[in-house]
Amino acid sequence: MNARRMVVLAEGKFGVFTSKTAVCLIRYKPDEVVAVIDSTKAGKKASDFISLGENIPIMSSVKESLQFSPDTLVIGIAPTGGGLPDSYRKHVFDAIEAGLDILSGLHTFLADDPEISAAAKKRNVKLLDVRRIPDGIPCSENLARNTKCLRVHTVGTDCNVGKMLVAYEVAVAARKAGWDAKFIATGQTGIMIEGDGISVDRAIGDFVSGVAEKLVLDNAHRELLVIEGQGTLIHPSYSGVTLSLLHGCAPQALIMCHHAGRKHIGHHTNIPIPALSEMVKFYEYAASFVNPTKVITVALNCADYDLSRAREEVEKVQKKTGLPTTDVIKFGCEKIVSAIERFRPQSKSRKVAQRK
Repeated sequence: MNARRMVVLAEGKFGVFTSKTAVCLIRYKPDEVVAVIDSTKAGKKASDFISLGENIPIMSSVKESLQFSPDTLVIGIAPTGGGLPDSYRKHVFDAIEAGLDILSGLHTFLADDPEISAAAKKRNVKLLDVRRIPDGIPCSENLARNTKCLRVHTVGTDCNVGKMLVAYEVAVAARKAGWDAKFIATGQTGIMIEGDGISVDRAIGDFVSGVAEKLVLDNAHRELLVIEGQGTLIHPSYSGVTLSLLHGCAPQALIMCHHAGRKHIGHHTNIPIPALSEMVKFYEYAASFVNPTKVITVALNCADYDLSRAREEVEKVQKKTGLPTTDVIKFGCEKIVSAIERFRPQSKSRKVAQRK
């Protein structure tokens, strides 16, 4: 995606776990985000709420944000069901009237909305629905497992625990360590950050694994693919996407992602999250029918904890699971990259020796 001057719409939702798209764009595209829109927090800075974006103001409206000369309005939330909230429509129309392109990762395509589409056409602005998938995606033929690239896949105990963030950070760290590594975006936010990828959860059920397979085959010339995970195998709504993605990309290694302290699945208080050791067995067993794999490390999301508490939690989980554990934001990716190198020493031993 070409550089833009983005205003990110997160009306009434701006926060670490309530506006994932907004937060990730501020983290990874800070020079392109000129403002956030959330009237409930207007007058503050992004960093007052997410410890990022100290120079990014929060405004109450599109009109107020025009002083920063934006060229794009981004829908910064990913609500359940993926529809555009009614309260957001005015902001979208205001942005179109001001001549801004609209970048959306919603399931409901703005280009298919008659009123929004007509307004955009009148003002000659672009409606960019990043979740729209290309035509001609085939069913999986279980071909990903035959590629020579190392495929590492982030999986999780729930939605919104950091699978995309971990995959991106690990790919960046692996490149710094000498790998020819590529982050494979499988969701709308990752696509906005990486500039390519396919949103697997938009595919017809039979073709989800085919999307995952295509992403691997298209990038099989790389040495290492770090593939973004979606959902969780135990989610009552999204488990099908999780399993199809797991089978379609046929990983040799998994990174287990977990939000420290979370006890149950989202708002499903009747569905407890099992112990991490049980989740490890569950994912390895589910994957084994297509391609044997192992969980090689745990990535904790300790956003709710200070450094001291986060370090205690990391040590506790590492002791309980016997797996290298880290919070990639607070403590970096060294443990994960080392686990990857140990997992495939034959492919890295020469390069590691050269770097030393």
